[in-house]
Amino acid sequence: MSGSLKIGLLGRGTVGGAFAELVEQRAATIETAIGREAEISGVLTTGQGDFEQILAGADVMVELMGGTDPARQYVLASLEAGVPVVTANKQLLAKHGGELFAAAEKAGVQLRFEAAVAAVVPVIRVVQESFGAVEFSKVFGIVNGTTNFILSEMAATGASYAETLKRAQDLGYAEADPTEDVNGADAAAKMAILARLAFHTPVTLDMVDFEGIESVQPDDLAYAKELGLSLKLLGVAERLPDGITVRVFPCFLYPGHPLSPIEGPFNAVMVEAPEITEVTMSGPGAGGQQTAAAVLGDLVSVVTGDAPTHHAPEELEVLSDVASSFYIHLEVADEPGVLAEVAKMLADHEISVKSVVQRGIGSDARLVMVIHQCLESRFKQAIGEIGRLGSLRSPPRYIRVIEEEFV
Repeated sequence: MSGSLKIGLLGRGTVGGAFAELVEQRAATIETAIGREAEISGVLTTGQGDFEQILAGADVMVELMGGTDPARQYVLASLEAGVPVVTANKQLLAKHGGELFAAAEKAGVQLRFEAAVAAVVPVIRVVQESFGAVEFSKVFGIVNGTTNFILSEMAATGASYAETLKRAQDLGYAEADPTEDVNGADAAAKMAILARLAFHTPVTLDMVDFEGIESVQPDDLAYAKELGLSLKLLGVAERLPDGITVRVFPCFLYPGHPLSPIEGPFNAVMVEAPEITEVTMSGPGAGGQQTAAAVLGDLVSVVTGDAPTHHAPEELEVLSDVASSFYIHLEVADEPGVLAEVAKMLADHEISVKSVVQRGIGSDARLVMVIHQCLESRFKQAIGEIGRLGSLRSPPRYIRVIEEEFV
């Protein structure tokens, strides 16, 4: 193949700019890897470039503009024109992945997206290629560095959520508008992608139940530390006997869990299957340079590697009522019999208590407990009844707990 590799670049923000710089800085390394020089032949921004001209002159298109519109139209047009695409756009893939994968397959070109999930952590390549013939039972992890930094800082300093979010923004770990990070939507989009690939079934963003970290309080973390727990925003995609579950939620982990020590703006993803037991991958989960490095890796794969398949032949049911363990925080009246009353309500719903901490007196009396696994529907019925007790001074707070430990 003669001539240089012409790269069309859609978007030149933080990641796009870092990618352009990386192509220039690593020119010799890229040429060695692909056997050709590489150059950015056209750039499209809100005030620069013409898409049709860029497409006509591109051997590969790199989409780093974000959002779904007009990114979807540009990616589809590129694939339909026989131009392979590399993207880091998780929302685009989570909402329109099926359409894009079908277009890539029909045109016989590659669609690569390693940077869309966990940046430099190569979880997409591991799921699709390294263990491509494995039937995964579970894919889960910390897939949002912003929330992991916030929760780590709250646990370490005792600061409030608002104070820690401001610090994350000052350090560049959180966007000026952090909504999609802190409410779980960003992680949900990534888990939709991972679930589709791991289970070969069409999972889209609207099928993923997600919760964020906005309501987490410093005393939740203080009590959790006393119980030997650490708090993470976890994404979980799991194969169950009757279907699959794909969810994002804050949860406590015990010290023996491999994800428990992952701190700061780092991501970590675990994959489980009978043949491999479990494999954990971790690394920086955000940042322009890190994401750009993953995009460049995909670019090299487009030129040198085979196209991974994106078939979704199975139609697995996505389940919502699954078994979980929970941490419960109750602000209670300082009077005899409150613990016994709460325990009875839990027992009436066949829910058993694993551990209990009682603290404070008078208006500061608190009751904190961890319960064993039960169906979430059963737990929510019980917590609804508990919430109506006259001895409670505020509504119950609860957070899921992963009881699984690895030794």
